[in-house]
Amino acid sequence: MPIELDNHRKLAIAPMMELTDRHYRYLARRLTRHTLLYTEMLTSAAIIHGDREYLLGKHSSEDPIVLQLGGSDPDQMAAAARIGEDWGYQEINMNVGCPSDRVKAGRFGACLMAEPDLVRDTISAMRDAVTIPVSVKCRLGIDRDDSYEALESFVRQVASSGCQHFIVHARKAWLDGLSPKENRSVPPLRYDFVYRLKREFPDLHISINGGIESLDATLEHLAKVDGVMIGRAAYYHPAMLAEADARVFPTLTGGINHEPGMDALFEVARDYARYMHGWHEKGVRLSAMSRHLVALFQQVPGARLWRRHISEQASRAPDAMTLIDEALKFLNTDEQNPLNTAEHSERRSA
Repeated sequence: MPIELDNHRKLAIAPMMELTDRHYRYLARRLTRHTLLYTEMLTSAAIIHGDREYLLGKHSSEDPIVLQLGGSDPDQMAAAARIGEDWGYQEINMNVGCPSDRVKAGRFGACLMAEPDLVRDTISAMRDAVTIPVSVKCRLGIDRDDSYEALESFVRQVASSGCQHFIVHARKAWLDGLSPKENRSVPPLRYDFVYRLKREFPDLHISINGGIESLDATLEHLAKVDGVMIGRAAYYHPAMLAEADARVFPTLTGGINHEPGMDALFEVARDYARYMHGWHEKGVRLSAMSRHLVALFQQVPGARLWRRHISEQASRAPDAMTLIDEALKFLNTDEQNPLNTAEHSERRSA
């Protein structure tokens, strides 16, 4: 039965190069059932000519998940989108926001905001090739062409392709002079542009991205736009996702007021260890997977030792279960475990 994506677009985890691989996505899905996940950006050429199992393989539990593509050749992008649909992705997203020099040299990413007609034609070709939704992730603008009017014109032209969903990073991109990292923080955030976009295009689904670091902020934005995309905060503070289903998707959870505790995070860690064990037996390095787990515990006694143990021992541990069980010991003592405090005991017995 097809997944109704509109039920999940209220919160999404951004596509992040070298971060949102299949292993991180498996961990994220252990924390949140309803948040929409994205792949890393994959080029259309890589999808067509590369190792598809390596690039597109995913665990069935990752759904709902969006495949983000980078490219600007309509026929090639359409072919890659068709492959993505065949591999079980629920939506295809076109990257029109990445500001890196390598991406610019390949004529995709943020530089395409200067070519709205090409983006429109590419989206049209992709939509003709698949039965699943096709969306666009863009910036406010590029370089000095960053007025609201330029953004409005871009969205209007691309929407004429039939595209209904835009994720807007609320910063412009400087294509010359700033690194990709600087482009995530130096250009000022203009949330008001995205809010205005939603007001002027009420029939489009508009999601906002950029500088959003908490579920409190997510809920504030959702009063003005349709969806929120969180990036590095979701990666470097993954435990926040354990509260997302109850706080952001109450209609999908039946209104259950779920308050995740340390015991729930312990089980997530153990489940992920079992997952790593299977991949380790297939030859994947533990450190390539355990890096996603390092930040799971924060601001609790023993968290620093947890992080240090995983970081230092991943390349030496005999197996994943041993690595995680040993790391959990730094958190799992009567003195350190918040679950054993009187306050928590009273809450659980109430």
